[in-house]
Amino acid sequence: MNITVVGAGATGGYFGARLAESGLNVTFLVREKRAAQLRDKGLVIKSGVGDLTLEAPQIAINAEDIPACDLVLLGLKNYQLAASLPQLKVLVARGAKILPFLNGVEHFELLAKEFGQENVLGGVCKIISTLDSEGTIHHTGKVHQIIFGELEPSGKEFCLQLEQAMSKANIKVKYTENILNEIWSKYAFIAVFSGVTSAGDLTTDQICAHEATIKVYRHSLEEMKSLADAYGVALSEDFVEQNVEGLPKYAKGSTSSMHQDMRKGLLLEVESLQGAAIRLAGKKDMKLPTIETLYGLIKPYEMGSEG
Repeated sequence: MNITVVGAGATGGYFGARLAESGLNVTFLVREKRAAQLRDKGLVIKSGVGDLTLEAPQIAINAEDIPACDLVLLGLKNYQLAASLPQLKVLVARGAKILPFLNGVEHFELLAKEFGQENVLGGVCKIISTLDSEGTIHHTGKVHQIIFGELEPSGKEFCLQLEQAMSKANIKVKYTENILNEIWSKYAFIAVFSGVTSAGDLTTDQICAHEATIKVYRHSLEEMKSLADAYGVALSEDFVEQNVEGLPKYAKGSTSSMHQDMRKGLLLEVESLQGAAIRLAGKKDMKLPTIETLYGLIKPYEMGSEG
């Protein structure tokens, strides 16, 4: 299977490298700055489940230079998606399916509108990783999982082929017929986790130290579960309790990637997470007062130091 990874950052770079390590034909479609790093030092991963260096990863700057592509892995931030659409158009025209690992849910509608529902798969990934200034990917923790499935029946056969193709890689791969539940479960969690940590400039242990703050966290989870219900996705009955009880299990000082980005003065995905929840709620005549508060507190930092 020929795979193109759009973006070789902390997410796309990690999973793409693991797939290349397993013998799959992987090309990284990147911008010139990242391409220069990869040519100079290779694609380097530091991980507790095994370090990896691809000395000479396959790189492309333009999609036109990629002769064959069966699958596109989208490992971008949501605010980078629009700029990638012309490149994706070239690859889809050559028969590629798109498997996005972006946070949130709105991007699925955008991609289906641009390329057809039959060409878009449902997917989420679970990993904690960062990219340092030298271009090295640091994978912390042991979780490194890809979950995917078809968004319409015609995609099932391809998904089963994909599951088989990825089975030898040093990652956990899961195919599911209920991918919407996985997508919304992650979205509901991350909208809350990123929202409370970023809006309050808090780590998980700081949240746990105050009952009033835990209450905010709980109310946010309840609102997101209600939003999922409104869109026909029934999250587990213990979704709220499970996530509240999971907070003390994080290592001291743990926080969200959005909060880390805020500290660094980087662009934030507030519109695709909290903003999207508010827009989706509006379509169902719902109100999410806690999420709206988190959104309002994060919004001034959206553009990072650029703003």
